[in-house]
Amino acid sequence: MSTKSYQHDVLIIGSGAAGMTLALKLSADFQVAMLCKDVSSEGSTYYAQGGVAAVLDEYDSTDSHIQDTLVAGAGLCHHDVVKYTVEQSPSVIEWLVDLGVKFDVETQANGRQEFHLTQEGGHSHRRVIHAADATGREIGSTLAQHLLQRENVSLFERYAAVDLITEDELGQSGKRCLGAYALNLATQEVELFKARYVVLATGGASKVYLYTSNPDTASGDGIAMAWRAGCRVGNMEFNQFHPTCLYHPDAKSFLISEALRGEGARLVLPDGTPFMKHFDERGELAPRDIVARAIDHEMKRLGCDCVYLDISHKDKDFITSHFPTIYARCLELGIDITQSPIPVVPAAHYTCGGITTDINGATDIPNLYAIGESSFTGLHGANRMASNSLLECMVFATAAAQHIQKQPQSPMPHIEIPDWDESQVTDSDEDVVISHNWDELRRFMWDYVGIVRTNKRLQRARRRTRLLSQEVGEYYSNYKITNDLLELRNLITVAELIIQSAIRRHESRGLHYTLDYPNLLPTAQDTILTPFNYG
Repeated sequence: MSTKSYQHDVLIIGSGAAGMTLALKLSADFQVAMLCKDVSSEGSTYYAQGGVAAVLDEYDSTDSHIQDTLVAGAGLCHHDVVKYTVEQSPSVIEWLVDLGVKFDVETQANGRQEFHLTQEGGHSHRRVIHAADATGREIGSTLAQHLLQRENVSLFERYAAVDLITEDELGQSGKRCLGAYALNLATQEVELFKARYVVLATGGASKVYLYTSNPDTASGDGIAMAWRAGCRVGNMEFNQFHPTCLYHPDAKSFLISEALRGEGARLVLPDGTPFMKHFDERGELAPRDIVARAIDHEMKRLGCDCVYLDISHKDKDFITSHFPTIYARCLELGIDITQSPIPVVPAAHYTCGGITTDINGATDIPNLYAIGESSFTGLHGANRMASNSLLECMVFATAAAQHIQKQPQSPMPHIEIPDWDESQVTDSDEDVVISHNWDELRRFMWDYVGIVRTNKRLQRARRRTRLLSQEVGEYYSNYKITNDLLELRNLITVAELIIQSAIRRHESRGLHYTLDYPNLLPTAQDTILTPFNYG
């Protein structure tokens, strides 16, 4: 049976803020296919609570936002990229408002209504514009509504990308990306998507860890596919652990927004004692790496399962109006945050590294772009500052759309792309192998490659990933693919990249903290891994 195929001008793999922004920014004469692994309303964008960092207040400045980002990034941010991103922030917000995104407003003493801006860790000003504590859902649903009106955009829900297709893989002389194979999760058949341009907007890889704030789709698919296709990756050792995820047996991956700390919430020990001032003079508003390590230290010191975040000293109406989603979810679980502190633990939250790109989102492979959390632009350095992520998605999606539209619009090359071949594989009767390896990977990544690392732990993790890679490689060669197998294969690839990057960094900087090298090196350098010259 021949492989079902499609042809478009642009193939976008991923349907979050980055992917949707790019689709909307492309002119209507581009035929666009957008693949989403789940339904289009699932993904990290919809879980983003805090907001978008932007210079909107007369007392704030571009220079201040740049400086805060550079400080949080611990010397590894690329200054030109930070400057470019921050300078675009007002126009991004203006575009979102024009689309109808309903950000929170407040009435001033003179009767004027202005946007309510909150402050989060690492920021020296209130510059985070938000929609209560569900900013990502407000932005995502608004972008999705506008996409439905675009006749040139075709949405393919429940499609899992398998691998990219490049000229050199087909025996051609060039290296251009020609499209991708994708598994239709409804039919379990692999289909072919040809495109003149392919954009990876697949999000991060925090599902490689046992505890994460991310949805199940965050399995590093774009990073792994780009690596296999020949793209470099950068700074994969910098995995941000959000300090405050809800600790409750019935609460899966529920984030407690940093905005609570911006509005005065205090981190306290089980006996109610505040502790952040012992670790940083900024207290609860220190960057996330510092706060997460402080919590991890106190939990290990005391042998406790969690610490607590207390905002109950604030007015009840203030809490319920500013944090309605968090208030409602906690109340469902028997926690009234207007009366009691919230049990919290750190959890893997954001992948600061990714596929290396230029300022247009272009990768090492011609006609292949990466935007959003799957990319490494140099914006975040060794630690992402709060609420710069949604900003990055929209800034670089806009840049990539503009770059694509400036290219000579030549027709698709006439290259025969082979059908997906399943003639030599069978249905698996050993899916327990996948579930067992999946659980083992995420547990040892949490234990050995987590908030605090050592050489011995990293070497143990590397040995295990190499064994798992061999096992899953054999499994992939012999059995029909499933979404679970694809995700496990990608997560093992990402785990190897994280571990190898961490082993190469002989210092503690930002999110990478190792007991064997507790000090900073005098010169800050990115960790760049190159395929075919690796190990």
